[in-house]
Amino acid sequence: MKYVLTIVMFSLFFMGCKPATKTPSSSFSKVIIESIIEDSLLNIRAMEIDKFTLKAVSSVGDTYTYDTKTAQILMDRVSLDTLNFRSSAIVEDTYFTLSIGSPAYLFKDQKLVYNEIHPAVFYDALHFWNTKEGIAVGDPTDKCMSIVITRDGGDTWQKTPCDLLPLALDGEAAFAASDTNISIIGDETWIATGGRSSRVLYSSDKGHSWDVFESPIIQGLETTGMYSIAFYDALNGFAIGGDYTKPKNHHSNKIRTNDGGKTWDVVAQDQSPGYRSCIQYVPNSNAMGLVAVGFEGVDYSSDAGSTWKHLSDKGFYTLRFLNDSIAFAAGKGRLSKLSFLK
Repeated sequence: MKYVLTIVMFSLFFMGCKPATKTPSSSFSKVIIESIIEDSLLNIRAMEIDKFTLKAVSSVGDTYTYDTKTAQILMDRVSLDTLNFRSSAIVEDTYFTLSIGSPAYLFKDQKLVYNEIHPAVFYDALHFWNTKEGIAVGDPTDKCMSIVITRDGGDTWQKTPCDLLPLALDGEAAFAASDTNISIIGDETWIATGGRSSRVLYSSDKGHSWDVFESPIIQGLETTGMYSIAFYDALNGFAIGGDYTKPKNHHSNKIRTNDGGKTWDVVAQDQSPGYRSCIQYVPNSNAMGLVAVGFEGVDYSSDAGSTWKHLSDKGFYTLRFLNDSIAFAAGKGRLSKLSFLK
């Protein structure tokens, strides 16, 4: 009996240590794309959804508020100046927008709450941990990535000194392609950098301290690296990018982690999709469902990015899910509703 008990306990130990097999809650076979706005002059890279309200800001400072229940849309402007906005965030009923280039302007609705002047200033993404604390990331102006943080609901913002951040490597920056360089789960934060060096900056405590993790994604040129990062939970994450000047190149442009970003593996090596500017997890998919968009179309994976299905040639820059089958996407010339079907 002693030996039988030992064998049983030994078997149970290893069964308990074995990761559970993950299966998606659904698998999509096609997508139906419905136009909300079609305008050849429209260019949107920043868009967020809060409950049933979608807000987007264009490259000239026009804002769009879309009620996903009634399909009513309202248009406004951030300011009278024509500014190129590529980052935004919704906090309760407040809409934050952040421009690229110098001077950089960060607005809370129509109120300017932060600005920065520097020849190298270029902010790429904006996100909030909660209603009081938020973070924006941009290219280095000194020896580190530019990170500004608010702790008072966005009324004031402070830039994090480089002595509190990992030093940037040569040619390391970020891409303002889809406002998805930052992913937040609880207090944890992951920031994707790109360019000649492409790594993941990580904070476990809402930006008070930072670490950095290496990535195997393609890098080495100013146009290469991670363009978008997403985490489903504190362990499972995915990043996508490549080289937008060579969009059909699909070598080492999709990477996955299951240990909170400490280590990453290349997946779907030398398989489509190529360059994509945005990656998002399908809600309620157990970290298995992923949708990627870029100017060459929409792609879907039901197995955590190991294999992909091309669903549409219609191009978008960015995408956000409303629920586990409906998303909204924006890009050059369009803002659209995407319905994913089994």
